[in-house]
Amino acid sequence: MLLKQYEQGRQFMAKLEYQSDLLEELNKICREENIKTGVINAIGAVSSLKLGFYDQETKEYIITTYAYDEPMEIVSCSGNISLKDGKPFSHVHIVAADRKGKCIGGHLVQGTAVFAGEVFVQELLGEDLVREEDEETKLTLWK
Repeated sequence: MLLKQYEQGRQFMAKLEYQSDLLEELNKICREENIKTGVINAIGAVSSLKLGFYDQETKEYIITTYAYDEPMEIVSCSGNISLKDGKPFSHVHIVAADRKGKCIGGHLVQGTAVFAGEVFVQELLGEDLVREEDEETKLTLWK
């Protein structure tokens, strides 16, 4: 187990731009504010949703082949910030509901369009969390 202790750093609230890419906006906040370690929470709605799923057998990310090109409410959107290849990296999972309340979720990937988004970012101070490829899973995990 990897266990590290952190102190609270800066806290940010952001309103995301209409039709912006949700993941890109989260990464942009981290880059512009030089947040190397932290946590992210978001609420709002999307006009389209794109998800990824990690296939544990093939050790590859599968990006959804079917489109969620419909309005959806963000039920839950949370993640963390660490360094990958020396740059701030947002690792985020999302659950969204359609107009009937049916939920779908997974790994947030580029291509999710924001309808309305409000984000909370908590910077954590301490030793940087760095991602490197894990030999067993082939995922980029904290080292």
